[in-house]
Amino acid sequence: MGLGTVVKQMWERMTDVEAAADDVGSRKTLAAPLGLNSIFAPFRGSGVQHQLPKPTAANLRRFAETPAARRAINCIKDKIACMEWRIEARPGLPEDPNGDRELRAAALMRSFETPNDTDSFRTLIEQVIEDTLIGGFGAAEVEITGDDAAPVRLYPVDGATIQVNSFWDGDPGNPRYAQLTSRPGSEKLIPLRDDQLMYVKLNPRTHTVFGLGKMEVAFESITQFLQSHRYAARLASNSVVQYALWLNKRTPEQHERLIRWWQDEVEGTGRVPVLSSEQKPEVLRFAGGTDADLRLQWQEFLLTMIANAFDLPSMLLGVTQNVNRSTAQELANEAFQNAVVPLAKLIAEHLTRDVIAKRLGWNDLRFVWSELGSRDEQVELSMQLDLLKAGVISVAEVRSQRGLPAVAEPAAL
Repeated sequence: MGLGTVVKQMWERMTDVEAAADDVGSRKTLAAPLGLNSIFAPFRGSGVQHQLPKPTAANLRRFAETPAARRAINCIKDKIACMEWRIEARPGLPEDPNGDRELRAAALMRSFETPNDTDSFRTLIEQVIEDTLIGGFGAAEVEITGDDAAPVRLYPVDGATIQVNSFWDGDPGNPRYAQLTSRPGSEKLIPLRDDQLMYVKLNPRTHTVFGLGKMEVAFESITQFLQSHRYAARLASNSVVQYALWLNKRTPEQHERLIRWWQDEVEGTGRVPVLSSEQKPEVLRFAGGTDADLRLQWQEFLLTMIANAFDLPSMLLGVTQNVNRSTAQELANEAFQNAVVPLAKLIAEHLTRDVIAKRLGWNDLRFVWSELGSRDEQVELSMQLDLLKAGVISVAEVRSQRGLPAVAEPAAL
């Protein structure tokens, strides 16, 4: 089979609309599309000293495994993944004309709670958030099952392997995405329609079809932090004496006698050594061992820059200077509002638009996080009580906001 035939078959597969209608509910993308090729080369280039690594997908994922970056990612990811969520009717819509809205919402709840055979909702959404924070390319495949009890299936996809068609004309029948795999020939690219993939693009821009992850923003600062951290580790771990004595005009025999006397009578005894010589010995400083020599302030500054890239206060990365009880609470609230809430709302919008509206065609339902109104439980409870007393909201609305099942309200007297 020639190269022209392979390219022709690949193009026919990319443009074939019927290729997307395979087995109902079955997965088309691959969990590990690059196979062993996902084990990339080390950071440094060959033969070049102090060469900075490039922000490729492989290096971004490796840097995400370092302590500072992992702490920043987990501060955002774990908070969102642990939130309670619900499926509710879109506001402003008329009453359910068909009377099946509650049944469809319950079916969506079951589908999201068990999105596929191996994942729960938390494990699925953690993988999507992880890729979104690292490279701005969180992705999940969306497939219809045909089962009314669980109408949709979701599969996590490596967002770094997704190619975006920049010439897509908006036709829902044409492929908008393609997954790059390690398979040979025409199976190298797996075409996907717009409604078959939920692609979460963080920090969208006009000059590119790809997003910008927080890890990409912090990449250079993390590189410099790792270099300074390794330097400080080598300096602290090497047991080099900081000082030495310089004795002028002394013979080697006298040097040997002084060394033996120092080791036998002075070293480790705590005694005050007494020296007598014609000239005063000079003290030479060999190596540094202070905080300034370890460049700790520079490392703290880099941690602050990494925290800024993730929209987090530096307190959450271990920089606790000038932090007290009152400022710590304010910084925690700032982290929730600046880092957690925007990403959580972005994920909810994609689940609502890509999964519920596009794939299922249910425009009257939406996905909602139940804990975005207020981070402080006491503040949220106080606000809801005040609204109840003023008659602004009902008990049923409060129960819905807190993710509780509806109960019949007592009849008015």
